[in-house]
Amino acid sequence: MPDTLSGTATAFFLYDVGDAIDLARVRTVLETTGPARLTKIPASNIQYQQPPVVIDGATLDTPTLDDASCRIKAFDYGVVSVALTRPLPDNWPALIAEGRALHESATTATTAEGLCRSFLTRVAPAVAKPRTTFLFEDYLIFTITDASAVSAEELIARHGDKIAQLLRAEQAPLSPQERDEVLRHRISYLASDLVVPTWNAAFIYDTEADAQGTVELLEYANSQLLQFRYYDQLLDTELARIYAQLQARGWGRPWLGRRYTRAAHNVHSLFIDVNELTDKTENALKFAGDVYFARVFALAGARLGLDQWKANVREKLQTLDDIYRFAVEQTSMARGEFLEFTIVAILVLELVLFFTGIMK
Repeated sequence: MPDTLSGTATAFFLYDVGDAIDLARVRTVLETTGPARLTKIPASNIQYQQPPVVIDGATLDTPTLDDASCRIKAFDYGVVSVALTRPLPDNWPALIAEGRALHESATTATTAEGLCRSFLTRVAPAVAKPRTTFLFEDYLIFTITDASAVSAEELIARHGDKIAQLLRAEQAPLSPQERDEVLRHRISYLASDLVVPTWNAAFIYDTEADAQGTVELLEYANSQLLQFRYYDQLLDTELARIYAQLQARGWGRPWLGRRYTRAAHNVHSLFIDVNELTDKTENALKFAGDVYFARVFALAGARLGLDQWKANVREKLQTLDDIYRFAVEQTSMARGEFLEFTIVAILVLELVLFFTGIMK
């Protein structure tokens, strides 16, 4: 590899801003309210069911970092991604130092959130059930694009320790065990390309055109992670509220089953809503016959812990389903008991009236 590095460092900040974003309305608003330039997603084998809206941040007339270009992407399932991209330093020591600074930069995070909120102010009518506070994910991608210089294996042999150090955001060299732990989770298609994802950063060695698809894929994986984190948090809150509702005591409620009826209705509505949203998130992206991209996505998902978050949400949805069945059964039992009590009361009343001579 040449002594002078060439490529980019991109800091992604993804925000859960609402239940959904009407992308057609976003396009209309941006085209009619100001000089916002919409850009196209680079052609690749990644196909969105509902292509996100991509905006050149420089055309939004909002402040950004001096040496970084900005790109904003809005997904229809309620996520906005802010990407701040800058050129790489031309040598490994400077790259490692900058990587550590990017990992720890509060200024970059503040700038990204400001850009997101400024964008949302412009497109507010297009956001369904907007959040006041944002759940967010951040992710760094370091892309070296002079991929014709050496093979991926030679790159690992010569600079593997530096790549691991960069992804771990450490100034001091890592131990051999930690270096191997970082680098064993890697994937290549050709001899001259390489992707090393971790839970908070990734390293890409490829041509500029081919690297773009991988960057797109890693961004999407993080948007999924963000969504499932939100669903997990939402289900925790709602389950706690439903448990309290089921345990509440009040006069007449055990007989009439009202608390169970309300709980069943709330649980059923929540179950349908979350199922619909999770299906929308999971099916947002398709791989058009590209097995390699599917493998990259699987590796990135494993490193992000995406499958575990999905499993957590599915378990809680199953709990919701169990609560719903329990609430329906309890409602039916309560109504049955009330009906039996009513019949007995009528019989007793008839007997009283008969023996008192009022009813013959």
